[in-house]
Amino acid sequence: MTEEGIQKAELAAWMGAIGHLGLALLNGAVGYISGSKALVADAVRSTSIAACSFAVLLGARKGKPSSYETAAEGTGKAETGTAVLLSALLVVFGIELGISCIYSFFTGFIQPPEIGALIAAVIAFVTKEAMFRYGCRLGIQRAHQGSMEAGWDYRLHLYVSIAVLLGALGAILGDYLGNNYLYYLDPVAGLFVAAVLLKMGWDITAKSARGRLGSYLQKEDAAELLEAAQKVTGVITVDALKAREQGHYVIVDVSISVNPRISVLEGHDVAKTLRNTLMHKFSHVSDVHVRVNPYDPGYPYKNNVDPHQDTYPTILH
Repeated sequence: MTEEGIQKAELAAWMGAIGHLGLALLNGAVGYISGSKALVADAVRSTSIAACSFAVLLGARKGKPSSYETAAEGTGKAETGTAVLLSALLVVFGIELGISCIYSFFTGFIQPPEIGALIAAVIAFVTKEAMFRYGCRLGIQRAHQGSMEAGWDYRLHLYVSIAVLLGALGAILGDYLGNNYLYYLDPVAGLFVAAVLLKMGWDITAKSARGRLGSYLQKEDAAELLEAAQKVTGVITVDALKAREQGHYVIVDVSISVNPRISVLEGHDVAKTLRNTLMHKFSHVSDVHVRVNPYDPGYPYKNNVDPHQDTYPTILH
């Protein structure tokens, strides 16, 4: 991914995070004033999505020290801490909202929300649809599975927006038609959103427990990256390569060996060439952290080697 592509992707990510935060404020305020349980539940869900997005974006900005182990460790710790707190809040809010919706069923005291709830639900629906379409297009352009998974997450959230919209619309129609049974559609939608909140909390907890927040790609998924790195001029061996998912992007951590007789500046040039090659060839790669080591002709590469013999490959192979 080029620098211009990174800036565009980050801008889109920030717009999505701010958009979810704006929807959370809108739905929360309108839901509280209009008395829509579904809209309040949707506001909690939008807040959680915005919190996740901000955590990933801020973690990506902070996680760029020279040592790629420090970067991965620091970002991973921040994301894990955020995940634990967020999952706990989601479970608590999901249970509270679910109990509130179920309680309204048994009491029978349900009032239809005001027309403002319907307007807010329509705005949320249109906004989520726009986010979903852009997310899918971005995923297809990158041909990256993580982006597509995020796109399908948006589709799930879009279904939630549809449920909230139908709940508000049905309850308001029930008020106009004098059908009290339609009033129950709003708390039913709220109960559905509460279940989604519980699922989100569980998923975040499970991913955190497996260490998959910012997880590393499988070896077969990183094979093309490894092959491309080995072809870069000046790289004698690729000692280690890890491709780490950071939101919708991939950050590559690679350790290479170069001719020990070249200068430090030449070693940095090899690292720079490797970084530029991977970022231009793979559009979903947003950053590459390169560690340069002097090539060791001994174990495990060669045995019984005369240390005084000039057997080092040159920088040009």
